[in-house]
Order: sequence, then C-alpha cells, then structure tokens
Amino acid sequence: QVQFVESGGGLVQPGGSLGLSCAASGIIFRLYTMAWYRQAPGKQRELVAVITSGYSTNYADSVKDRFTISRDNAKNTIYLQMNSLRPEDTAVYYCNGAIGSLGYWGQGTQVTVSS
Repeated sequence: QVQFVESGGGLVQPGGSLGLSCAASGIIFRLYTMAWYRQAPGKQRELVAVITSGYSTNYADSVKDRFTISRDNAKNTIYLQMNSLRPEDTAVYYCNGAIGSLGYWGQGTQVTVSS
C-alpha cells in the first residue's frame, strides 16, 4: 500500500522558518520524482518545488531563494525547508510522488504565516 505522510506544518510569524517532511512507503522511493505542492483557500493547487531521482531541483519563482527541497533515499523522505516566510505562503502543503504516469499524494499539512 502506497502511503505518503507529511509532517511539520504549523503557525509561524512572517519572516520565520519552518521545515516540512514527507515520509513515503510502498514505493521504490529512489526512482520517483518527488515534489511539494500547495493550495491556498480559493486557489488552485500549485507546484512549489520538485526534486528528481537524479537530485535535480526546480522551484516556483515565488519561493526561489527562500525554500529548499531535499531528499534522503535511505529514509524514503523528502524535506522542504522554508525560510523568510510570508503571509502569502499560507496554504495546505502536499507531498507528491510520480514515476511515468503514476502519481501519489499525501494528505497535506497546514502552514499558516501570520502575526
């Protein structure tokens, strides 16, 4: 059974930092392209950051130089380090894993940036 479990969300003040984790099971993790998406209220889900099986990374323009995606294949886990957080980063953050036409989602974790 494929399962992605996100953790690390919460409430943080503007300018603060937060780290998210996503632990995967039931897949050959090292072969998957992994990504973080987010969805704010009333908005479409958007890609935040992606890391390939070869460790190449790409980011949405809105988070470049503030967010860092990484992966640990030994732990079947990806991470998202978020710095200099802004109120507009408030959203539910979802972990995604994809290979070919197959794709899986986590349940999401809430990140709220507010003073």
